[in-house]
Amino acid sequence: MESKRSVNNHKLSRRAFIHNTSLAVAGTIAGALEISGGREVSEQVEPRNILNYNPQMRYRRLGKTGLIISEVSLGGHWKNRAGERYWDEFTDEQVPSDVTKNRTEVISVCIDAGINYLDIGTAAECLAYGIALKGRRDKMIIGADDYKLCAREAARCTVEKLTFDIDSCLRRLRMEHLDIWRVKADMYGGSTDAHVQTMIETFQKAHQAGKVRYFGISSHCRPWLQHVIESFPEVQIVSFPVTAKTREKGRSPSKDNVEEVEAGYGADTEQSIFESVRTHNVGVIAIKPFMGGNLFKLKTKFPVPEPGDKEEHDLARLTLRCILTNEAITATIPGLSTIHEVHNAVKASYASRVTMGPAEERWLEQITERSWAGLPQEYAWLHDWEVV
Repeated sequence: MESKRSVNNHKLSRRAFIHNTSLAVAGTIAGALEISGGREVSEQVEPRNILNYNPQMRYRRLGKTGLIISEVSLGGHWKNRAGERYWDEFTDEQVPSDVTKNRTEVISVCIDAGINYLDIGTAAECLAYGIALKGRRDKMIIGADDYKLCAREAARCTVEKLTFDIDSCLRRLRMEHLDIWRVKADMYGGSTDAHVQTMIETFQKAHQAGKVRYFGISSHCRPWLQHVIESFPEVQIVSFPVTAKTREKGRSPSKDNVEEVEAGYGADTEQSIFESVRTHNVGVIAIKPFMGGNLFKLKTKFPVPEPGDKEEHDLARLTLRCILTNEAITATIPGLSTIHEVHNAVKASYASRVTMGPAEERWLEQITERSWAGLPQEYAWLHDWEVV
């Protein structure tokens, strides 16, 4: 447990918590005249007001929340002992010592590199990062939800059960509040408008209780998310898959070359989901940059050896650079298993002002196309996110 002094330093009163959050949202209204969506803000915001500011990192505004986050942030996943992409649970909620050491070191390097947002999705991640952030809760903006307790199942869409979801995340994290409750809705668009209203009601009550600052929704279904963006102004953040397929074949990465298919779900089919987030000033956290790990040939297991494979690091870095050419995206959140992976990932932001050379473009395109064509059945749904 943290010392009494440390806990007091990080604890907000409920009144101060709600007051500060309201000011941040109100301030965004004026700021939206200058910038909306995820466009770069590092030249318009005082560096001292950006958490973990590193002059090499680029930062973007997270929609109407007013939060400024690093465009390369940290996804909560990292390789487990079986070589799978995330840790689910720990026996008796005891975090192994080698995991504690690894996550603590990774978080430290992220802070130094300018990363300031952490996105969490499992009980094990809550436990591990709770330990890794002990004494430095104020160094990370944290978004979390537990995929086993979340709103993906209709039976869990009650205020009581979703409040338990939030409380469980906080207990495992050993924290007083989440910056973002990134509730996981049905992956395939099965959540109804009534379900969304329940999510919103849960958030509002948790916010009033000082447990959650901002509200986001995650889904793998693009038309459903677009409908939510356009129908529920309470939604401040959305999270969905974005890969290097967000560019047309044979063209350089560009914010102008993203084209979406017809949306459906009663959404505005005349515009892309990216235009919707710009119009409604909604922040975008881009997940699955590496196609759920299917971009890579090597299947490493924890502990992942340092420094790793150079070709795969190059592929990862160029993929992140490609994704970040879309200004509607606030941040991409790769899962990073090692210190070297952190150093490599942030270079995608450090070097993003540099145009890719023709050879890099061709190589990235060839590998991406190969991986895209070879997606296993459990990731076939990613094809719904292909641009044309």
